[in-house]
Amino acid sequence: MSDKYALIAAEKADPTSPYPVVKMCSWLRVSTSGFYEWSTAPTSARALRRARVGEHVRAAFAAGRGTYGVRRVRAVLSRSDDPAVASASLSLVRDLMRELGLRACQPRAYRTTTVRDRDGEPAVADHVERDFTARAPGTKLVGDLTYVRTGAGWLYLATVIDCHTKAVIGWSMAQHMRTDLVCDALSMAAANVDLAADAVFHSDRGTQYTSAQFADHLARLGVTPSMGRTGVCWDNAMAESFFGTLKNELVHRTVFPTHEQARTAIAEYIEVFYNRQRLHSALGYKTPAEAAAAHQQNLSLAA
Repeated sequence: MSDKYALIAAEKADPTSPYPVVKMCSWLRVSTSGFYEWSTAPTSARALRRARVGEHVRAAFAAGRGTYGVRRVRAVLSRSDDPAVASASLSLVRDLMRELGLRACQPRAYRTTTVRDRDGEPAVADHVERDFTARAPGTKLVGDLTYVRTGAGWLYLATVIDCHTKAVIGWSMAQHMRTDLVCDALSMAAANVDLAADAVFHSDRGTQYTSAQFADHLARLGVTPSMGRTGVCWDNAMAESFFGTLKNELVHRTVFPTHEQARTAIAEYIEVFYNRQRLHSALGYKTPAEAAAAHQQNLSLAA
């Protein structure tokens, strides 16, 4: 009953609303006197807390750019200095998001871009074996290639992800899928993170990654190649998962008239939102930047 009264009160508070209270009560099958009695009753401590938490839920959802579900919103609230907000339960957050009409964007099916090179070198081993964790940054990297539709044609994106911090440490965009694209992404990764002497780069068996050019590039950087099996998406699941997230949270929600607009939006998503603001469940709802900072702090304490 109180939910119906709250709905009437919200509509009544809107100065542009054309609906009288009597009509709204009739439509919702509640009494007019009951509504006025409810609206003039003292607000309970529980209702006040619920309203306060609701404000934080709305702010957390907005900060997550409409991409956060219940668990990520609750993780944001748990960081609050307000004990009443920080202790909000998962069920309360779920109820409030439903009441506020906050629904995270839904993923779509993901299709791979890279094509197997049947003439490429097939003997590269899988040094990752679906273990996408790493002891430290710069030790285990994964990469892949995808495409983005723009009004001016396709834009191709290559990325390199660090398995320890989950950050996209290297990326490159171009209007072609030549090997230069994936080489440039790996070069950026090597410039951004100190690569370990035994660093491994894992990919699928697409033509760009099995080319002699890319093998030479890996050798110059002192990185060991690793490849999953052909046609088995789980062998490079971490790289493909990022593209699914990118498409769901940005690409499928945006129209890019030009290549440059797509470049700008994707670069901002990666460098500002994904690496520094987005909470990652695999990191215990920390950001990749926080994971990198925690590693450096641990090194300092151990020194």
